[in-house]
Amino acid sequence: MHRPPPSRRRQHTPWRPFVIPHLALWLLSAGLVPAPAAAQKIADAKLYAESLEFASKVFEEYGEWDNPEALRRVADIGYRVAQESGYEGYPLTFHLVDMPEPNAFALPAGHIFVTRGMLDLDLTDDMLAALMGHEIGHVVFEHHLKMKRRATLMSVLSSALLIGVAVGASESGSREVPSGPYRSPEPYGSGDRIQGAAAAGLIVNELLLRSFSREHEDQSDEEGQRWAAAAGYSPNGTRALMERMSSRIPQAEKYGYWHTHPFFSDRVRAAGAREDLLKRQPPSDAAEFRRRTQAALVAEIEKLTPAAATPRAGGARRPPSDSTTDKANPALIPLLRLEALTAWPVGPAAEKIRFDTLHELRATELARADIERDYGRLLAAYHEQIDEVAELSPRSTALPPMQAERDALDRERRALYPKARDILAGDVFETAFLERFLSNFPDAPEVPKAALALGESHSRLGNQTEAVGRFLQSWRAAPESSEGQRAAAGLRNLTPYLEQLSALEQLVQQTDDKALAALASQRLDEIAGHFTEIDNGAEYLRRFPAGSRTEPVAERVDALADKLYAEVVLYQALGDNVKALERIQKILAHAPRSHAAEQLRDQAAKESPS
Repeated sequence: MHRPPPSRRRQHTPWRPFVIPHLALWLLSAGLVPAPAAAQKIADAKLYAESLEFASKVFEEYGEWDNPEALRRVADIGYRVAQESGYEGYPLTFHLVDMPEPNAFALPAGHIFVTRGMLDLDLTDDMLAALMGHEIGHVVFEHHLKMKRRATLMSVLSSALLIGVAVGASESGSREVPSGPYRSPEPYGSGDRIQGAAAAGLIVNELLLRSFSREHEDQSDEEGQRWAAAAGYSPNGTRALMERMSSRIPQAEKYGYWHTHPFFSDRVRAAGAREDLLKRQPPSDAAEFRRRTQAALVAEIEKLTPAAATPRAGGARRPPSDSTTDKANPALIPLLRLEALTAWPVGPAAEKIRFDTLHELRATELARADIERDYGRLLAAYHEQIDEVAELSPRSTALPPMQAERDALDRERRALYPKARDILAGDVFETAFLERFLSNFPDAPEVPKAALALGESHSRLGNQTEAVGRFLQSWRAAPESSEGQRAAAGLRNLTPYLEQLSALEQLVQQTDDKALAALASQRLDEIAGHFTEIDNGAEYLRRFPAGSRTEPVAERVDALADKLYAEVVLYQALGDNVKALERIQKILAHAPRSHAAEQLRDQAAKESPS
């Protein structure tokens, strides 16, 4: 049976504490055990819709860190602590964001984010509980809505005026955008898109790089420490967390956690003093709290699906709702599904979410002509869900039908192989066909040929990183074959002309050909401090945070950000707001910790309405 490569499969550790006993499930279905309490509330539908929209923007800006084990751990600890807060204003949700800087932040309506860099500090459970308690505190006490000296984050998000630059209708102009697979058919001005992106970038960085008041930080520390202890974690977690960060993170004011959470020495002393007054309680069980959180999220999903508009039994229609239905985008359903599964990944509701997601993917793929179907992607999704269900609830009744659907798709994939092989043998094919061939048949003997052809295609199109990756795939699959030799020659010929830093770093780190690694290293030295596009350096720093040329690349990114800021000032003076906002977005997206980004945030803080 076809399985995705190991790098694409998620490995899971047991999650035994939250597997519902089958007897309890039977009693619940028989009505002998009380049903879960009512779902948590949405205190402010408009604020929740904005927060949900912005949560998706965070992933667009920085990317989701796809680490199921880490997310499960964060949610496990986070919900135990959240339960002790007694908070029900919004369904609290937890996310991992792919940022190397150690940090954590929360949106006003309960979306809590932890960065990859923070978890890379190897926090103990007690430390992580303290961190979660702190961020939950900001939500519970509505600190985002009480920030002084500048507009609240959500009002900035929806504001039409940003850093003194307005994109009016006369300039952005609504126009029909050609419809296509990646474009919206609705009228949407280019200036509006740029402004929205700039707003999102500003608020992400406002969350990450602006501090709360001393009073708010102290309140979140104190209550978070208390909730963590009540949930069964050591009261010394807060102090230990700060000590761990003190030993691992440079304490520069502008760096990561220290910038967003000031007054460090005072907070450490206060946390230490509170330890003697708090007693660690027996570990709590947050299963009921998590089910209620999931129920609230599932309710929002249902309100955003097309079925919400259809008649109910007896001909009655669903009554009007003041929830997010009229304010949120149905495209946010995948995010809500992820949140619902994270909140409570077992049981009927979770299984329905899994099946709905898989069936939508399957329907989309099977609607294509057979040779255009990406069975590899589809089967990978099935394998992922099957692995998770098998780990969390081995006797789930969802497993047999899910496995049967997977096996049927795998039979279709294998039946397609002769046709795909004949097309490849004909040497007349498109790049998209090669991508699908390698996805569908990763172990086929034709992989070296397909990967080589794809590498050559990407090379002609100027997609250097993709070209290097495919040449490496062809070479490693069959190094002694004619295709493998041609791929190796292609790498040697391409390397002296590569401009993409990430592509060069791939070659530096490969160990199959030392001469090629040396050649790539020499080329990387030539351009690491002289590249001209800021996204080139940002991509390198994202993919290789501990790469061989991190320092000069980071310095060059900062220099390019300064250059872009000078252009912002110039275009603002000339009244060309679209070009100014284009450069603002580049700075915020690719150099969020640069001096230029700090200047933009200072300007936004001064000019945003209070």
